[in-house]
Amino acid sequence: MVAKRDGTQDKRPQRQAAPVPSVQDPPLSLERIIATAVELLDAEGLDGLKMRRLADRLGSGAMSLYWHVANKEQVFDLALDSVLEYGGPSQISDSPDWRQAVFHMLEDWRASMLRHPWSASLLPRRALGPNILGRLELLGSILSRAGVNEADLNGAIWSLWNYVMGATITRANFDLSDEDMLAGQQRLAHLSQEYPTIERVGLLLDNDWDGVFRKGLDFLLDGLVPRQ
Repeated sequence: MVAKRDGTQDKRPQRQAAPVPSVQDPPLSLERIIATAVELLDAEGLDGLKMRRLADRLGSGAMSLYWHVANKEQVFDLALDSVLEYGGPSQISDSPDWRQAVFHMLEDWRASMLRHPWSASLLPRRALGPNILGRLELLGSILSRAGVNEADLNGAIWSLWNYVMGATITRANFDLSDEDMLAGQQRLAHLSQEYPTIERVGLLLDNDWDGVFRKGLDFLLDGLVPRQ
């Protein structure tokens, strides 16, 4: 309490001074919230992102987050878009080798989602942010310049989207060991009369994920713009 001039004490509540941020903790910001949300999602998956848990990681109160984000849904949207930023050369759309440009961008997209496996399952359920929209615009402009007709452009873009998403989700969730794959192929050998083709080519032993992705992408691009 504060003493008055007449010697009595002022009983009115006094405003508390704002806490001084710890030297160890940087100030709370939108960028720091989203970076920490990505770390939490990487560690615990989609179900692990709770606002209170996020606040604990940031060393702040849960209500403090709402000065920067509207709700958890916005955190999901911003975290997702942040991991899908394309860091390739800005002039890639002008590359004379359009196929290499598409390969670079789509392989980078797949690699980004594999680093953050939650992103592949979240992307189809969220509003598209500026980074993924930028990727789609870049992809569309490259394909258009390569000769894909306007009437076919949407189909081409979504076909490649579906290919990248399917390949990423399959790879991220395929959790068989080499021993499991060998056992599966050995079982297939006993059923070779029913499944002769996939047994002959050793389908269940093929774990060259990157090579298969590139080969499949080659097939798709050949269908969109046949080689001369």
